[in-house]
Amino acid sequence: MSLIAVVLLMLSAQLLDRDEPAAEHRVAAASASLDDQAGAQPPATYLIGPQDMLKITVFDEPELSGQSYRVDSDGLITFWLLGRVKAAGLTPRQFQDKLRDQLANGYLKKPQVRVDIEQYKSQNVYVFGEVRQPGRVSMTGTKTLLEALAEAGSPTNQASTEVTIVHPRRPTTAPPAGGAVPEGDRTVIDLKDLQTAQLYVLHDGDIVTVPRAQTFFIGGEVRNNGSFVWQRGMTLAQAVTLAGGLTERGTYRGAATTRLVNGKPTEIKLEELDTILPDDTVKIKRRLF
Repeated sequence: MSLIAVVLLMLSAQLLDRDEPAAEHRVAAASASLDDQAGAQPPATYLIGPQDMLKITVFDEPELSGQSYRVDSDGLITFWLLGRVKAAGLTPRQFQDKLRDQLANGYLKKPQVRVDIEQYKSQNVYVFGEVRQPGRVSMTGTKTLLEALAEAGSPTNQASTEVTIVHPRRPTTAPPAGGAVPEGDRTVIDLKDLQTAQLYVLHDGDIVTVPRAQTFFIGGEVRNNGSFVWQRGMTLAQAVTLAGGLTERGTYRGAATTRLVNGKPTEIKLEELDTILPDDTVKIKRRLF
């Protein structure tokens, strides 16, 4: 069930409990209003920040509704009855629950609160590595990983599909010096999982790094000798397919790779389903007959 549906059910139950004759009409009106605004709502993961403009609605309390509140630099807003209330660092849902609980503590009976983002602050994320236009990407509102990569010119042909996102412990207000990445939690997303990349929402100060893809070399009796992008879990058979397949005289028998083992080049025999590693040099032999 969606967040909007949950809010509507809660609102309906509270209004009906009051046993007021116009309750059903107000629920219908609230439903229409929520539906109109649904498309503009941020993802559930969006965190309120300084300079965001919030619209706060307390249902059936017109004197508490319809006003806009700018989040101050300290992350607080001034709300009538409650005074200074911290909003920064919370999702809109978390903040509306916080307001509801505080209003219910001696001010209103069973208050129902809604918090909308009217205006987003100016935010920045940083995209480095194998993209065509590395650097700062400005964002007003929410931005997904794919949108940020697109604004950075998209990944180059040498880019890995695995992207690392670092979440700084404190908001970043300027590009990291020399591209240095501050300490923080890390998330790795494989762009081959398109749905995850489309839905992943970045936050202010996030640093996206697109590394250069790891490669391997394959030569001998394949149609296209050369270096290719390595993919995690790739087998010898998949590597050969990537190189255009075996030639008419090619065979998997006797296939081998030269691989660094303890710092020394070592030849290792391969079967079709054996795994290829980054920097392998694979040799496919010719059939004798």
